[in-house]
Amino acid sequence: MNALSRRELLAAGVALAALRSRAVRAAEPDAQLNLPNRRAAYEPWYSWRADVPQSAVAIVHSAVLAANAHDTQPWKFRIDANRIDVYADTDRHLGAMDPFRREMHLSLGCALENAALMARAIGYAANIEFAGGSLREEGSTRTPRRAASIGLTAQSPDVSPLVAAIPHRHTNRSPYQGERRISDETLNRLTALASDAQARLIWITDPFARRDFASATVAATQSIVADPVMIADSDRWFRSSDAQIELNRDGPTLYCAGLSPLVLFGARLLPISAQSAHRHWIDQTRDSQLGTSPLIGLIAVRDLYARDQALRAGRLWQRLHLQGTLLGLGMQPLNQLPECVDRELQLGKPATYAGTLAGFSGDSQWQTTFAFRLGWPTRAAAASPRRTLQSVVMPPSRADS
Repeated sequence: MNALSRRELLAAGVALAALRSRAVRAAEPDAQLNLPNRRAAYEPWYSWRADVPQSAVAIVHSAVLAANAHDTQPWKFRIDANRIDVYADTDRHLGAMDPFRREMHLSLGCALENAALMARAIGYAANIEFAGGSLREEGSTRTPRRAASIGLTAQSPDVSPLVAAIPHRHTNRSPYQGERRISDETLNRLTALASDAQARLIWITDPFARRDFASATVAATQSIVADPVMIADSDRWFRSSDAQIELNRDGPTLYCAGLSPLVLFGARLLPISAQSAHRHWIDQTRDSQLGTSPLIGLIAVRDLYARDQALRAGRLWQRLHLQGTLLGLGMQPLNQLPECVDRELQLGKPATYAGTLAGFSGDSQWQTTFAFRLGWPTRAAAASPRRTLQSVVMPPSRADS
């Protein structure tokens, strides 16, 4: 059969309803998942299984474990007879940090990649259709908008090695072993993943260029902190306590901040002012993050605000991060420069940051939409919270209900 039948759609609904009891019955979480605790906010990580029967719900479950900006999880999914539609959840917008929803669509691209990998692993062809259009023309609509569709037709299972990394992939913000280089073999394995001609992978290997990138990124971080609207739109997602994490099941947390165990212990006990947190972000970006990273990577596209190109760039980042996880690498987005590019455009200011970024891409025809660091970590990365699958799955369309 080449599509999900109505019976399978009903089974998907039953599977969603059973998630809560499944969590209760789950075994103790694998230590390699590095969960801060076994509370409900982390259930999607430890209940994920690779060896599941054909199920659209299993595909969505993999999708929600994808990387995403500020852990906003800006996605919704609709499961229909022969496809899964992926929507931008515009209520989960980062405001001035992402005025054109470019990072939102990068996040959706990450979810698409996880979904496609899982679909193929359990016996579906995953034919992805991107929605077109420019993100600059989208306006401020609050209605979820379809970003892509995944066509599901039966085929023999095709299990990528990347699937095994899905529940173990976490952003590592800790210091890296700066003196330990990335081998050419490792770099080649990562570079081989950049197979989409519309998303280019660029490595900054020259130490002087890395120094310049670090200085520019610190300056961009300072610019964000000095912009009261940007920093407020960032701060509102931060979850400072376990109670906030359980209530919201999203957002950056202290557990994921790359802190040493001692500093994390103190930060959880004592309240931290916004000013201190902002100062720490600047210092951490300069010293323990950029100051210890042996390599910087960029993902560039030809049109920064083309919806499909943002989705393609997100898919590439997810593949890179999954492969890095299998190799034991730490990886972390450092997108302050692209965020400042968006903000300058929103405010009608001269494109200073766009010019800075263009100097690192080496080709005026390509625009950097994503920047990251990688290296050998000194500490394991912690999992971030995740919302329930019930909260991100929309009712079937009328034709399939």
